[in-house]
Amino acid sequence: MPVKTRDGIKLRAMYAQAENPKGTVVIIGGLGDFIERYFETMRDLMARGFTVASFDFRGQGGSERRSSNPLRTQIGDFRDYDEDFSAVMTQVVIAQCPKPYLAVAHSTGGNILLRNLRRRTWFAKAIILAPLIGLVYGLWPRPVVQVLTFLCTSLGLGWMFLPLQKREPRDREDFPGNPLTSDRNRWERDSAVLEHAPRLGTGVPTFSWLKAARKSTAALRAMQARDRFTCPILMVAAGLDRIVDNEAMHRLAERIPGISLIAIPESLHEILTERDEIRNQFLAVFDAFVEDNARQAA
Repeated sequence: MPVKTRDGIKLRAMYAQAENPKGTVVIIGGLGDFIERYFETMRDLMARGFTVASFDFRGQGGSERRSSNPLRTQIGDFRDYDEDFSAVMTQVVIAQCPKPYLAVAHSTGGNILLRNLRRRTWFAKAIILAPLIGLVYGLWPRPVVQVLTFLCTSLGLGWMFLPLQKREPRDREDFPGNPLTSDRNRWERDSAVLEHAPRLGTGVPTFSWLKAARKSTAALRAMQARDRFTCPILMVAAGLDRIVDNEAMHRLAERIPGISLIAIPESLHEILTERDEIRNQFLAVFDAFVEDNARQAA
């Protein structure tokens, strides 16, 4: 279903009603994600009695792209993502879906959720998988990344893709050694979706996206013990993550009240597209977290 933001961006969103729903789970994807990647998780949650809702952020999936190259994610500030999230919550979730609202967010989606949980009171509880609180730069020294990002964005080159990475969406042949999942079947399933609907794909991040991400993660890492989020949060770390910084996640969880943290040691970055034995650990965590919420409400 179409959603329009206050700044005129057209977003693609969806919801699916469960019979006699216990509430609604809002799924918030990461960079380059699209709704179809979460269909399996949606079925799992609907089997548990929840209505589900999700959407594509601007510049990715089936939502509007305003770059001359549709593979570029040229966002200048994560406040634009906040606007997308707010539009979907007000026009889809609050308008049409049953309470209570729970959130399941992944990676960049986790960053956006945390930003909004500092002031929004939409959710009873939130589960955040491999959240973007800090980035892993691999062989690139952090000062080099900082200088390159500053120079490129200052010189009007923020549209450039990050170097030394494949610019097109990953495909079937990219499975060996990938940092996202160890499950080949789910990798090939998602690749097949892009083969049939290539318009849903995006390329690697741009320098403008990286600048915006660094600013947003710095704001989260600067939170103090006196700061609060508006609902209880469970963070789930992927033990083998090579995309986001697990140490930054641990430090935030230790510092801010209301955050619990567990890790799935054998998981790569995308817990929801991992092998069954890993996904089942997430589902068990979800069940326990929600059941605890139900006992508190009783």
